Amino acid sequence: MEKKNEQMLLIVIAFAVGVLVGVIGAKVTQETPSQSPTAPAVAPPAAPQVNYQQQIQQLKQIVASDPENRNAWARLGHAYFDSNQPAKAIEAYDKALALNPNDADLLTDQGVMFRRMGWYDKAIENFSKANEVNPSHAVSLFNLGIVYRYDLQEFDKAIEAWEKYLQVNPTGQQAEQVKAELEFLKSHPEVPKGQ
Repeated sequence: MEKKNEQMLLIVIAFAVGVLVGVIGAKVTQETPSQSPTAPAVAPPAAPQVNYQQQIQQLKQIVASDPENRNAWARLGHAYFDSNQPAKAIEAYDKALALNPNDADLLTDQGVMFRRMGWYDKAIENFSKANEVNPSHAVSLFNLGIVYRYDLQEFDKAIEAWEKYLQVNPTGQQAEQVKAELEFLKSHPEVPKGQ
């Protein structure tokens, strides 16, 4: 019993000494100016990795048993979108849009996937329809301008889309980006294709 008490006392003393050394060390470090440059800030930990394949399998089971579940089709499309599977995303969005063709967000998401596949005419069709469904849908106008500017190099149409965008969303970081694009296009009317 006495030996056990001695061990406990030694553990408590060792712990107290460790705390004391840590406090003194921290105090000395604080008071002594560092000659070495400070280390760069460490980025916050990344968000947990999403297991898209598991999510996709679960959603496929849901739509297999309930093919009229528009929300599940949309979520399946988003999972394919986020896992860079544009053809499958397009198919899932088709199913969701068949159940409700007037969803500006889904039309736009599908349009982005059409663009990723290089199907610019279909992308434009979706972005335009999204804007018809919801004239204040800024994301569809932004993407419409992107396709016209960078993919088709139809600068007048890009200007038209982005001017509509600014009517809907005149402030914010993306608005500033659109303003810079417009300023460039308007100040360089002879922008050669490929710029």
